[in-house]
Amino acid sequence: MTQLVQLTKEEGGVGVVCLTRPEVRNAVDGPTAAALVRAFAELDADPEVRVVVLTGAGGHFCAGADLRAQGTPRGNRVEPGAGGPLGPTHERPKKPTVAAVEGYAVAGGLELALWCDLRVAAEDALFGVFCRRFGVPLIDGGTWRLPRLIGLSRALDLILTGRAVPAPEALTMGLVNRVVAPGTALEQALELARQLAVLPQACLLADRERAYAGFALSEAEALREELASGAHVLATEESRRAIARFAAGAGRHGQQVPLDREPDQTPD
Repeated sequence: MTQLVQLTKEEGGVGVVCLTRPEVRNAVDGPTAAALVRAFAELDADPEVRVVVLTGAGGHFCAGADLRAQGTPRGNRVEPGAGGPLGPTHERPKKPTVAAVEGYAVAGGLELALWCDLRVAAEDALFGVFCRRFGVPLIDGGTWRLPRLIGLSRALDLILTGRAVPAPEALTMGLVNRVVAPGTALEQALELARQLAVLPQACLLADRERAYAGFALSEAEALREELASGAHVLATEESRRAIARFAAGAGRHGQQVPLDREPDQTPD
């Protein structure tokens, strides 16, 4: 049976999920969506994996849903309660997730990229709501996530026109976080993931959760939740050790400090 999604675990606490349908620009059909759910569930359950990179094989990230599979047993599920048609998109990733984008990230592929926390794109990558021209709606979180990432006016420009957005423009509007040389998106995304993986995780995850949750709260509610979460994190052994490392001189001048460095081990 053809492998639809490849899962690998890299050194440094990083997992990689790769769509492997390059013959259709990694378009996602029903079985591929299910394979994505399984891959992320496996990484979620692995305590050694702290950050995940999502990418696509063959020079493209993802061209969206495989429309040729609709109406067949391989079609994407779109009924209520079935989860995201492209797989995990109706649930927030449990671990920080970085999209490594080469080529097309369009239609549902754009929604997959938006689902990730961060996006690293090759300079010649292309984004867009290309499903607009085919009368296919955004149903993998695009109408919720895109306005929150880039603002309503810019989001409506993309949603209503379906126009192509080159990576440099995507960077200026906040749609992507890094633009890198063509062919290096995965390499650069892995480097970013490794940087995240060495940081104190309880604090990172708590602040990440509060950043997302704040969209549904008033300012006063968000501040109360932030304080309660922060107090909990500061009481953890991980935070106590991290503060002790700082007091001992580690992490000064922007240097990264491995999670397992002892408090009395200052960087060279």
